[in-house]
This record gives sequence, C-alpha cells and structure tokens, in this order.
Amino acid sequence: MAFTLRQLQFFVAAAERGSVSGAARALSISQSSVTEAIQSLEDDLGVVLFERRARGLDLTHKGSLFLRHATQILGDVSTARMAFREEISSVSGRLSLGVTSLVAGYVLSDILSRFRRAWPQVELSAIEDNGDYLQHLLIGGELDVAVMLSSTIRDRAALQVESLLVSPYRLWLPLGHRLADAEAITLDDLAGEQLIVLTVDEIEESTRRLMGALSVKPDIAFRTRSVEAVRSLVATGAGVALLPSLVYRPWSLEGDRIEIRDVSGDLPSVQVGLVWRKGAPLSSVARNFIRAAQGAVPER
Repeated sequence: MAFTLRQLQFFVAAAERGSVSGAARALSISQSSVTEAIQSLEDDLGVVLFERRARGLDLTHKGSLFLRHATQILGDVSTARMAFREEISSVSGRLSLGVTSLVAGYVLSDILSRFRRAWPQVELSAIEDNGDYLQHLLIGGELDVAVMLSSTIRDRAALQVESLLVSPYRLWLPLGHRLADAEAITLDDLAGEQLIVLTVDEIEESTRRLMGALSVKPDIAFRTRSVEAVRSLVATGAGVALLPSLVYRPWSLEGDRIEIRDVSGDLPSVQVGLVWRKGAPLSSVARNFIRAAQGAVPER
C-alpha cells in the first residue's frame, strides 16, 4: 500500500513538534490518527522513522533522511496547485532580494526552488550581507524584500516583518558524551565543558548572553564562522555547541556522530522572517515571492 499525502503531513508535523500530542494539536486531529498514520508509513517504508521516548519523539537517521523527501513532496504538491491558480506564463519582472548568511546556507534554497518553479520568467538578483546593511537597503528602496534573522530588526516602524520559522537552540554533543543519556539537561550542566561557538549573524551574541548567566562558565575552545567546522569539531569530541536546530543536518558526513538534546532554561530562539519596507507598495512579483516563501519553509 503506497503512502498518502495525509500520512506525510502527519509525519512532518510530528517531526517538527517532536511529539504526537504536539502534531495532533497543530493539525486539530486526534493523537490516535497521528499514531496510526506514522505506523502505517513506517510499515510501508519498512523503516523506523522515530525513536519513541518518554519525553516525545526523536527522528532516527532514516527518519531525518525521509523528512527531506516528505517536505519536498508536500512543497511540490503545493506548488503544483499554485500553478493552476496563477497565470504564471504572463508573470514576469524583476525581484531584488536580500539574505543574511545563515539564511543563505540553510533556508534560501527551498524558497528559491519553489519560487523559480512557479514563476520561471522573473529575473531575480540576490545579495548576501549582514542584517543591519540589509535593513538599510530595504528602507532605501534598493531591495524589494529580504529573508533574514528577524529577531534583531531594529527599525520596526519602517519595516514590515512576517515570521517564517522559529528555530530553538539545542545542545550538540558527540556520541558517548556524558550528557547524552541524561533525563534532563540544564545550562548549569554545561559548566566546565569545552564550547564551540559559531560567530555568524546573532549566534555569537546569543551564546555570550547565555553563558553570562552561568555561575561557572564553559571554556570557549574554538570560535568559527563555519557551521561545517562546528559540526566536525563536535563530531570528533573537541567540544559541545549550542546552535539553532535549523542548522542541524543528520544526513551530513558527521551527522551520525552527533546527537542533539533539548536544554531546559531560558534559551533564545532564532527567528527567520520576511522583511520589506512598511507602507511601500509591493509589486506582484514581490507578493508572489512572499507567498512562495510562506509555503516553502517548515518550522524547525
């Protein structure tokens, strides 16, 4: 029996929220419906997609791989439906887009793929820069829209912000780390650990604020602008890292050597959003891009 789109929707909701109950609330259905859909999907695929734990669901390695396919399938279906609602053959024009570096590496590709499939005739130019400079370009009318970390937008009076996803910080650990089997992890449990710090966008400042609240500070073992460097260093036991879950890639080369865990306490989250100049008329191309972005980005 082939799996259905409904099963994929239930699976993605459970993966995003980390529990059957969370998926049921988000979809306004019963928990038994989610459980049955996931079980049928696992039976059809012949793999275990989730590890069932007392605190919820954790994706297995195969589950993480399948999540990419499921998200792509649902996005393609949404794009196909959109294609019949729009006269795409007549839509053309230009779009000037801004992105921050974290967005460019981990969010933008899905958005652009969906947008280009639906509106192939639009000429798109994109610039990657820091958030402050992109805000300057937006206010000056040099960009139509930006996809960026929106939690640090300074001029809310001049800019319209619409959230795309909220990504909580989680703890990255090498396999076999002493905290991997802990029932609960707090920030204080990180005292004395070697910490790998990512210095991209707002990540370093958020990490600094977190560490400032601890009575015993972790040792900063390495600072880097490369997520790949963080991934390799954690995988080889050089330290641990606190990073937003959107940059976690279990299917990467080191993915099977890293575990991620929730940390209790007042942790920040990364908010990615669409930003454009408030009060300025949006072109039809910009409105189409915003719709494409809203449908392309799952919560992480």
